[in-house]
Amino acid sequence: MTMGKYFFGKLCEQSIFHFHKSQRIRTMARYNSNSHLYSDIPNLNNRIAKPSSEFYSVFSKEEVLEIIHALETRREIPLKYSYKGRGAKIWDDFYLKYAIPKWYRTSNVEIDLLNQNFTFIIDKFKNCQKINIVDVGAGNSYPVKRFIYKLNNIGLINKYIALDISEELLNISNANFKKWFPKLGFASALLDIENNCIPPSLLENQNQVKSESPAKIILHLGVTMGNHHNRIKVLTNFRNSMERNDFLVFTNEIGSNAQWDGRARGGCKYHAEQVYKWIKNKIGIKSEDCQLLRKYDSETDSIVANMKILSDYTINFDFGTINKDIEISTGEEITIWRHHKYEMPELMQEIAKAGLELVHYSTNKYLSHAMVICQMASNY
Repeated sequence: MTMGKYFFGKLCEQSIFHFHKSQRIRTMARYNSNSHLYSDIPNLNNRIAKPSSEFYSVFSKEEVLEIIHALETRREIPLKYSYKGRGAKIWDDFYLKYAIPKWYRTSNVEIDLLNQNFTFIIDKFKNCQKINIVDVGAGNSYPVKRFIYKLNNIGLINKYIALDISEELLNISNANFKKWFPKLGFASALLDIENNCIPPSLLENQNQVKSESPAKIILHLGVTMGNHHNRIKVLTNFRNSMERNDFLVFTNEIGSNAQWDGRARGGCKYHAEQVYKWIKNKIGIKSEDCQLLRKYDSETDSIVANMKILSDYTINFDFGTINKDIEISTGEEITIWRHHKYEMPELMQEIAKAGLELVHYSTNKYLSHAMVICQMASNY
């Protein structure tokens, strides 16, 4: 080998060495600037999702923390949060399009069941001068319109109180109610019934003695009971919001969840699709990296709509003092919509566990839905 070739070879080796060294230095500097250790360098195929500014404008710090906790512990974004912000219009549009009676769809299960049970309910309150209607999860208030109209005609209603987790839906409820019943008393407040009881202050009138307070009918319609993650906790919060003469009235689908035929209908189809689009957009997960699945979940005995993640993802929550990364692996699923049908023995057990007792129930003509009327258990 000539001396020229020897020195040329050495020069090449040194150039390659310094090139790789400089690349390592730049790589380490890049990760150090992001406060990561070199050993913590993520997989190059990992995607980063950052919730949008609109996402943080919709949710409080406590709600963001609950979403993070639900994602970490059970891979779920609670359905109740899909009704906030833009989600309120999604729900209102869905309800007006698919649930309001029209010439080609003359019935609505909630309205029909309230009408069917009207006489029974009124007979129980015939000795009351006035009653308050407390609508928990009021939405747009359409399901109670006819019911309130009939109560008003006989002079029994004192005040209608709309409660919901979504301020936007309360605004819709307020506008609707004042248009329908401009002379009736109306009040509204934000409430997450999974985490709170109904505040007694909402029911009090000035200069009114507590013993003279009107009895109340608490409504929880829209088959919402089956959407809750912890139904017994919700029923317990209702019980702790009640006095001895109050009624809790709720609706739900009945039957076996395990016998689901695989066909998406109603909320499982139309509402779940819109929730899926909303979450993708606001959380920052690309459409090509996820898909919507609907299935029976044996662990919770529920029909669920899940977002299946097709690539490794890190969801970075950065909100005030919150800075939290949630790692989602390829193939994992996030529940974004759920519904649980009740079989009657199970329903009775959950009511009893919550310190309630069944007063009356009835079903629609297809035996697919039930309206359940409860009161505080006599031994409570």
